[in-house]
Amino acid sequence: MSFGKVLQLNTSATIPEIGLGTWLSKPNEVESAVEIAVRNGYRHLDLAMIYRNQDEVGRALKKVIPSVVTREQLFITSKLWNCSHQQGPAEAELDETLKQLGLTYLDLYLVHWPVAFEPGNGLVPPHPTKEGEVLLDLKTSLVDTWKTMIKLKETGKVKAIGVSNFTIEHIKGLIDATGVVPAVNQIEAHPLLPQDDLVAYCKQVGVHITAYSPLGNNFVGKPMLTENAAVKEVAEKLGATPAQVLVAWGVYRGYSVIPKSVQEGRIISNFKQVALSKEDYEKVTAIGVGNFERFNIPIRFKPKWDIKLFDEELEKTATYQVNIA
Repeated sequence: MSFGKVLQLNTSATIPEIGLGTWLSKPNEVESAVEIAVRNGYRHLDLAMIYRNQDEVGRALKKVIPSVVTREQLFITSKLWNCSHQQGPAEAELDETLKQLGLTYLDLYLVHWPVAFEPGNGLVPPHPTKEGEVLLDLKTSLVDTWKTMIKLKETGKVKAIGVSNFTIEHIKGLIDATGVVPAVNQIEAHPLLPQDDLVAYCKQVGVHITAYSPLGNNFVGKPMLTENAAVKEVAEKLGATPAQVLVAWGVYRGYSVIPKSVQEGRIISNFKQVALSKEDYEKVTAIGVGNFERFNIPIRFKPKWDIKLFDEELEKTATYQVNIA
């Protein structure tokens, strides 16, 4: 089992340290995964409209509420997709999320990306003249969207609001304009992408970090981090799996961590926490030195998002910048 630890948010609510991620799960896999997870102790579930599987999660929740847990014992996160950053579409998407899940409220609602798409033409609207590109909404600013999120919180349908994939500059823009600090910034975080400056800033202003893709992924043809020799060495020393070591690396840094799996054995195994010593932590951290890799970067999505988000080399060809305010 996990250590059962919860972490404090700036809303005074708490978030369980280990959760189940549901991104990149194939159709008809998630219902079973969520049920297995909750029956084996998970109380934190991470969802999103764009994952296109919230209806499955809803079916799983009906199987475990109230027979296994009460609604109040679960911490459920979902995310506002890019085509709904405008006020009307945002509340409509939230209502659809709640309908899919069979719930009356979310514990946390995040702005999924610091990018708006033109609304009204599906989740990924195609650009009318540029083949292979998505149609961006360059008018709606991050501050506009954040003000909409603040209004959604006032409805009582969400207990806390936050962001995902946001940089220091993005978060600072929201706080400067509204005075409302996001409860959470959910980011890609693993030893190849420690983002120390962002982590330090979030700690300074009271934004909790949730780490997605804690095991890395194989988007760019690199070996999985679970195959790394240093990770395997620490795992062997602790009598743990490499995945457990990578989850523990994120926990050591103060994150909540949401490993994704749909296989029963791995769902259960990922929830069995181990603790890293300072020496173990530093050994795992060292694998990222001179070996930076951000796997999830929209400039190489298909269709492509022609916008610079992270100021990385790969994004130098991007035409547009994020409209913060």
